Amino acid sequence: MASQLGSLLRQWRQRAGLSQEALAQRATVGIRTVRGLETGERTDPRMGTVRALADALELTGAERAELFAAAGRDEPPVAAPARFDPLHETVETLKVAIEARWRREEEQRQVHDPVPLPVRWDAAPEALRDSWLNIGGEAGLAGRLDQVVEVYRRVPSKRLVVLGRAGSGKTVLTTRFVLDLLAARDTADPVPVIFGLGSWHPGRVGLRDWLAEQLIREYPFLSAPGPGGTLASTLVDSQRVLPVLDGFDEIATGLHRSALLALNATTLPLLLTSRVDEYRDAVAGTDVLTSAAAVVLADLTADDLAGYLPRTTRRTGPGGSAWKPVLDEVRAGGPLAEVLTTPLMVSLARRVYSDTPDHDPAALLALGTPDEIERHLLSSFVPAVYGPARAARVRPWLTHLAEHLTRLGTHDIAWWQFGTSARVTGLAVGVAVGVADLVFDTLLAGQVMLQLWLFAVMIGLVTGGIFGLAHRFVVLRTPLQPVRTRLRLRGRAGRRVWSRALLGLAFGGAVGAAYGLVRRLAYWMVTPESAMTREVFVDAGAFALVFGLGAALVLGLVAALEAPLDVRAALSPEGLLRSNRRAVLLLVMMMVPVFAVFVVAATGVVTSGLAALRFAVVWEPPTALAIGLVGGIGGGLAYVLSLTAWGQWVVFARVWLPLTGRLPWRVTAFLDDAYRRGVLRRAGAVYQFRHARLQEHFARSR
Repeated sequence: MASQLGSLLRQWRQRAGLSQEALAQRATVGIRTVRGLETGERTDPRMGTVRALADALELTGAERAELFAAAGRDEPPVAAPARFDPLHETVETLKVAIEARWRREEEQRQVHDPVPLPVRWDAAPEALRDSWLNIGGEAGLAGRLDQVVEVYRRVPSKRLVVLGRAGSGKTVLTTRFVLDLLAARDTADPVPVIFGLGSWHPGRVGLRDWLAEQLIREYPFLSAPGPGGTLASTLVDSQRVLPVLDGFDEIATGLHRSALLALNATTLPLLLTSRVDEYRDAVAGTDVLTSAAAVVLADLTADDLAGYLPRTTRRTGPGGSAWKPVLDEVRAGGPLAEVLTTPLMVSLARRVYSDTPDHDPAALLALGTPDEIERHLLSSFVPAVYGPARAARVRPWLTHLAEHLTRLGTHDIAWWQFGTSARVTGLAVGVAVGVADLVFDTLLAGQVMLQLWLFAVMIGLVTGGIFGLAHRFVVLRTPLQPVRTRLRLRGRAGRRVWSRALLGLAFGGAVGAAYGLVRRLAYWMVTPESAMTREVFVDAGAFALVFGLGAALVLGLVAALEAPLDVRAALSPEGLLRSNRRAVLLLVMMMVPVFAVFVVAATGVVTSGLAALRFAVVWEPPTALAIGLVGGIGGGLAYVLSLTAWGQWVVFARVWLPLTGRLPWRVTAFLDDAYRRGVLRRAGAVYQFRHARLQEHFARSR
């Protein structure tokens, strides 16, 4: 073997045109080592020496293997250098957040208490799936809940449609799919993310853009810049997230076909859930989901109920379990057998009768029709979780939420969408500005004066009307969204900056003109002997110019300084609300002093110009500073209450709706309590009713 090694080494050295000295130098080994190996004097070279000689001779893969074999060694494989993945940390952070969220949701819904309901499915009719040729090959699709990932991985195209009637277990299945897929996930696999399709309008935004928007809403840290835009858009475009599209049937009426066409325009791997009828109608008007297999969730059987319901309570009856009369009725057929076939109705029955000590399941036997049984279970759910007395207080609040969501056409209880009304907003702005002005002017004057009261009332009315119109103008163009910003200079002004500046110029100028007129009018009403001269209009014009330019500067500056904020804690409605409040207050703290300083500087220029035109206008710097501070504080309040999502939350959820009895005064605590009792569920930054059927029930309960 040694002579073979020496022969090979000599052959390849001569082929390379190297002397023994040159080879030794190139391989950084001793000349005696090369000579000894070629002559056979050295028979046991080290692994590193053989590798260095092979590298110096630039041997091919087969030649390297032959040289190592001649040396009596096998070259260990060299691990490929790890490829840098700029998204690795982001993907892993997202994975941890999603796993924690949905594990908490499973616990909250008592999915494993005592055992999960036996959700099963079979292959859907051929008319509801694509051809096996397009899917990539036939696959066995029947399965049960603990096999959902296995069944999905059998589908070559990785596109699966899960169909089922209302309450059949689609939400339970998607949650289990996400958790099981994350548990078996390799680092290179995409992260499954559940998206509620009810808010998607395919005619307004493409699927990929909508997915990115939803990711940012649910996980705000994904709004940070990434290699190809935001981190969210980069994850979607690079297929690092697996969309789990829940609730195709919840898309607004008339949009199902266009939604299916949009889904067919992409080859993204995905899992889609829908009620059967809505999906069948969309397929009839277009085509099936391209390259997608489909399954239909099966009804629960009497044996499934017998294996589950008796385990949810230790109470007994004459024949054994308290549930025995119900189970006997189910086996005999009839209305109960028709109703207790979905996980939703079974879980409601369990909550009403197993988890409530004084309720006997046998009461269900007295109900005559399936519709009567369903309405009874839905209406009994809230008294069961709250108790009869508290349920009477809570029911009107839940009813208002359900009706509000129905009007919006959504299932998301988003704190920034509790209401929008130009009249209510104008009223809130007027009261806030009037009170603030009265307090500030009284402090400056050192006494309470009738003139100040009159001015506060009039400026409140005028400012409320102007900002009510501003609110209506802005909301009609773009609904208010939570502010997720931090202050950071971004560079040149863009379209958003100019748009905000023009808005400030228009409405700030209107407020300024009104301020000048009302100021003179209040003084004249207290001292009627004073004359109303043309200086009134000079004052109004001067204030309009100063306030308009000041508001344009401030709003444009705010828009120019906005940049994404990494708020990783804002993975809940309360977290997003807190981060939004901090961002809004930070903006206002910047707006007030900037506006005040601008007013001081601008009034000096304006008064000089007016003096040159022989108008008697005297604005001393202290007076200008006071006006700037009053205008800045009043303008800041008006901006917050009318043009920010957090301000609208304060106006409607914290004041107007509790004042009119439609919601409690502690809205956040009420929503969190409803979530903990299982009436609501949490989907990132929003709440939802536990099931769409429950929302529909409350919406029709008046």
